[in-house]
Amino acid sequence: MATDRFMIGFTDGNSGLQTNVKPWLIADNAFAELSNAYIYRGRLRKRFGSFLMGESQINSRLRIRVGNTTVPGAIPGVLAFGQIFSVGDEIYTIYQDGAMLASTAGATGTVNIGANTYVINSLEPAGTAIYWYPSLPVMGITQYLIGAINSSPSFAFDTRFAYKFDETTAGWERLAGGTDIWSGTDSQFFWSCNYYGATPNVNILFTTNFNATDRIRYWDQAGLVWVTPTFRYAAGLNEILTSRIIVSFKNRLILLNTVETFNGVVTEFVARCRFSGTGSPLAANAWRGDIPGNGNFVNASTQEAIITAQIIKDRLIVYFERSTWELVYQGNQINPFTWQKINTELGAESTFSQVPFDKAVIGIGQVGIHACNGANVERIDVKIPQKVWSFHNQNSGVIRIAGIRDYFTEMVYWTYPTNDRSANNPYPNKVLTYNYTNNSWAVNDDSFTAFGYYQLGAHAPATTWASLGLWTSTDVWGGSEYDVPLSRRIIAGNQQGWIVILDNKTTRNAPSLQITNVVAATNTCTIIDHNLVVGDFVFLENMNGLVIENAIMRVLQVVDEDTVVLTGGTITGTYIGGGTISRVSRIDIKTKQYNFYAAKDRNAYISKIDFLIDTTASGRMSVDFYVSTSFTEMVADGSISGALLGTSVLETSPYAPELAPMEWTQDRVWHPLYFQAEGECIQLHLYFNNVQMADTEISLADFQLHAMNFEARPTSSRLQ
Repeated sequence: MATDRFMIGFTDGNSGLQTNVKPWLIADNAFAELSNAYIYRGRLRKRFGSFLMGESQINSRLRIRVGNTTVPGAIPGVLAFGQIFSVGDEIYTIYQDGAMLASTAGATGTVNIGANTYVINSLEPAGTAIYWYPSLPVMGITQYLIGAINSSPSFAFDTRFAYKFDETTAGWERLAGGTDIWSGTDSQFFWSCNYYGATPNVNILFTTNFNATDRIRYWDQAGLVWVTPTFRYAAGLNEILTSRIIVSFKNRLILLNTVETFNGVVTEFVARCRFSGTGSPLAANAWRGDIPGNGNFVNASTQEAIITAQIIKDRLIVYFERSTWELVYQGNQINPFTWQKINTELGAESTFSQVPFDKAVIGIGQVGIHACNGANVERIDVKIPQKVWSFHNQNSGVIRIAGIRDYFTEMVYWTYPTNDRSANNPYPNKVLTYNYTNNSWAVNDDSFTAFGYYQLGAHAPATTWASLGLWTSTDVWGGSEYDVPLSRRIIAGNQQGWIVILDNKTTRNAPSLQITNVVAATNTCTIIDHNLVVGDFVFLENMNGLVIENAIMRVLQVVDEDTVVLTGGTITGTYIGGGTISRVSRIDIKTKQYNFYAAKDRNAYISKIDFLIDTTASGRMSVDFYVSTSFTEMVADGSISGALLGTSVLETSPYAPELAPMEWTQDRVWHPLYFQAEGECIQLHLYFNNVQMADTEISLADFQLHAMNFEARPTSSRLQ
């Protein structure tokens, strides 16, 4: 019987993750599971990677300069296990009360947690700066719009302090001055808005963490100070303390979902819009509703809370919990705004999930991911309609969802916690990716708490051969149009105060979790708020004082939220600190359940599949298959029984020169795999197995699949 050939490519809008129907009904180029890979410009490729923002671990974390080796300073917070100090390249880790680990032999340090004091005996020159790292979760990232075009500095917040990425030191520095200590929880994220101050030529950054104690504050660049303004809306003890959202709109500052003192009593008005008068919101009477022509308020006719908002085409779209409204400008200076409901059943639950587009604003709600164009609200996640139900609702889970748009890759990313999170382990552990040019979806394993943007400086960290996971060279990769100085990049923060740059060319994740201590005899690692689960693979680096058999190891046991036991190699020696780990992403893909002869009422036999892939230095991937909706992996199960069911390893590196000499000069190659797959349908499973995951040359390498060519023929007299 003649063999038929069927080409599967990924160039149209039917690709990506699709779970709204059973796998045999999805599009030929769609996937029933798509983890740590996504569709990008006509090909399936490995997920984005990341590298350290400050090029080293001590520059890439939120930190506070507390003095120097000549005059050590006091800690502006509270010392705790898992925090570190740095002096030059030396890292001092608080692993127990009374002593610190020192990553440089000969350096020592002590700490008294109860007294909140420390002593560092550094080998660095006198006067070298001492930095303290609070190791708190990143709670917000924004840009302060000052200075020249394309040079806006990035600000970041943890639960206690505010920071700026300093181009001079190429690291994070505390924004100190005035009221600079915050008191939020790890679910009170920071919303910021650039607006002008006393005069239009002075730009200030209004910031809120929706905490009535902290109130609304703004950063005054002229005075290098955080200021807590008094927004009095009437005579007496009537002030606006804080709000969930701050927006500049129609030459006014808009506060949505406010907390106010009403005759001295703190009260939250969940459906309220407070607006200033035109001009400066810092003017003495800017918010006074009892003085005509200044500020006032307007309440929406609902008891639902305002969750998030965004401007689209000069219209302010406001998402409530289960409905969508517009704050309509009426052009009346006395009563400038009114509420108009756009949709009565679709809203948003996650404040930082909103992502603006030219023609719509997207937000994540209780029943779906919704796009509002100003006239209509509709779901855009029809291919994955059940995904939002897997988001964690407890422990402020919906508040932790955050989104951002990547203009370079034409993607949107949302970090979210899955429904297996707990009170002790509440941080996001996944990223949902959305390619808005071809309407495709995928899921990554990641642990980010906040997203933001960073304007690359002239000397800024760029993609290097080392960041690509290939060599240790720090030379910048020459083919990177994405690394042009002053271009804008996406940065992401995590639960330990690290901030990394996301990069679609980097094929590994940044080393952005710090190891506090290691018990070598049992492979037990203390990693504060690690957010790992059993089966995760991690890449251990900078393990000073230790000899590690394998750099990549697997989580065997999660003792608690701060402790894991690893397997996959032995660890010997005495740990002296400075160690880091990075997640190793397991590509895990399941295709459609293929039967090219279903319309003819026949089973299918697939003998060979040619894969068009990008070449790598030494990469490979496992390819298994299922038949007739069985959950048995035929190759893996056959190897146990001794059956020979074809080649199961897809080599992405060129074949030996004597076999295929031209492949060593090709960017892409066709590599075949041979199967004995027969059934009512056949489904492929492409993944890294445990052995491949532990190999740095495989799991850290790139993977890009352009097409598949199936050789098939019909079998049986009917489907069976």
